[in-house]
Amino acid sequence: MDSSTEVWPRPYYAAGGGDVFLFYVVYGPIPRNFSISPTEYRCDGIPLGIEIGSYGPGSNPEVLDNFRSNYLWDELQRANSKLADDIAKQSECLIIQGTVSDPPDLDYLRNVVGFIAWCLDRGAVAVFDPQMFKWWTRAEWRKWLFEPAAAVPTHHIMILTSEDENGTEWFHTRGMRKFGRPDLSAHRVSADMREGIIDLFNRFIEYQAFGAIIPEGQEIKMRSLPPGMTCTHQGHVDDPDFNNVHIEIKR
Repeated sequence: MDSSTEVWPRPYYAAGGGDVFLFYVVYGPIPRNFSISPTEYRCDGIPLGIEIGSYGPGSNPEVLDNFRSNYLWDELQRANSKLADDIAKQSECLIIQGTVSDPPDLDYLRNVVGFIAWCLDRGAVAVFDPQMFKWWTRAEWRKWLFEPAAAVPTHHIMILTSEDENGTEWFHTRGMRKFGRPDLSAHRVSADMREGIIDLFNRFIEYQAFGAIIPEGQEIKMRSLPPGMTCTHQGHVDDPDFNNVHIEIKR
């Protein structure tokens, strides 16, 4: 196999963990010739189960505004008005979405990351990742997702925090459906647990993304966290906090 499309492995893969779901919106001119160099972009095809839809003046133009009219869009306008202005000027987009059935490797991700990098090099201005609650600039996509030339799971997942009871915080992730695995949640995180929870989350993100399945009742054994913490599988894909099932870290 050409080294440019070498396998992105899942060294801890166990069958039955779950199906992958991908969803990206690429804003900018739609390429008219889909001829992609696998050597340059590490993309040897669109994964089975992934579909690409094009939208613009002649095909459901209202779709573009579906992602330019919510609180994430409002946040982008405040945080990066130039990027928001560039996106607002676009009249075309591609939507890459679909399900990959319990994949034993991460080649599907390599192919989609490479395909989107190719689109960005041909005039696209930004990528919206609704699973991660993130707008990617062209430079960010290349630096964090494409240039590593390998799967870096933590770059594909967002760790979010919000206020919880009695001055504690709620930590949870978004984006693990990209790997067909549950997201993570920990309530009532005190200040002295903060670094330990972030460390735990990053370990579990990589462990699951590389194919592992965390069993029900798994005990957490880390010096930086209190004893007796365990993992409980909860939720459903319609949960708006995750758009996925999740693992609650309890104590």
